[in-house]
Amino acid sequence: MSEQKKKKKPRKPMKHKGLKLFLLLCVLVGVWWYNNYTVKTVSEEYPSAKVKSPVRIMVIADLHATLYGISNESLTERVEEADPDFVVMLGDMYTRRSPWELIQIPIDLTAGIVQKGYPVYYITGDHDTSKEYKEAISKTGAHLLDYKEEVVEYGGTKFQIMGIDNVYFSPTFDLTNEFTLRPDCFSLLLAHIPNYEKYSAFGADLTLCADTHGGMVQLPFDGGPVVDPEAQAFLPKFLGDGECYDKGWFEYSGGAMFITSGLGVSPAPVRLNNRPEVVVIDIIPQ
Repeated sequence: MSEQKKKKKPRKPMKHKGLKLFLLLCVLVGVWWYNNYTVKTVSEEYPSAKVKSPVRIMVIADLHATLYGISNESLTERVEEADPDFVVMLGDMYTRRSPWELIQIPIDLTAGIVQKGYPVYYITGDHDTSKEYKEAISKTGAHLLDYKEEVVEYGGTKFQIMGIDNVYFSPTFDLTNEFTLRPDCFSLLLAHIPNYEKYSAFGADLTLCADTHGGMVQLPFDGGPVVDPEAQAFLPKFLGDGECYDKGWFEYSGGAMFITSGLGVSPAPVRLNNRPEVVVIDIIPQ
């Protein structure tokens, strides 16, 4: 009788199962950290007949400063590695109602970049709007453009750099009431919140935007964001009309809008397939 009985397989020790669970947890935490707290440099090119020689811009936005995560040192190193002609910061560098300890982080970052010899053009977003903060940014030597413009020369080309700080767009919003495009300049508009309809009507050579965080979670194979960050629509590229201003390039007559997905993990660290980024844009002769 005993010989006919099937031999039972020995049970695996529970500690092996516990080890596997621990290793799986480590992998998941690593993937989460990689997607939310490691920064990549994205390189882009934009051809224009207006530039005489290549001009390099670095774009930094939406830091939403925290005590842990991407450090000022790593961002400054990225700037030095890219060695741009100038840097633009597109707002929301801290989160609304943050203590001054966190607000000081983007101030120090801006000061550090300026001290390295790189001009910084700065606009605010819908979070970093306090008067004290703006005054501190100006004191770093950065050019704070709140409905202001500057005409400067880089690489033998004149640039008309304009900045706005809108957090709300009225039906009558019209940038031609604020700025007049100069035909002898490459026109660069800095605007935190994307508004393709209004910016394309204005027609700057290049418009740089942020705010969207790239929708936080991006589907693979260029499937777009899970949620449209502006319209709050679910799977816009599949279930909607495909029009979704989440990140990347969007052309219009005479120019283009570029949206960076930025650095921050606000309101929660749930980025996936959409790592924090700084962007280097080389404007090259066409």
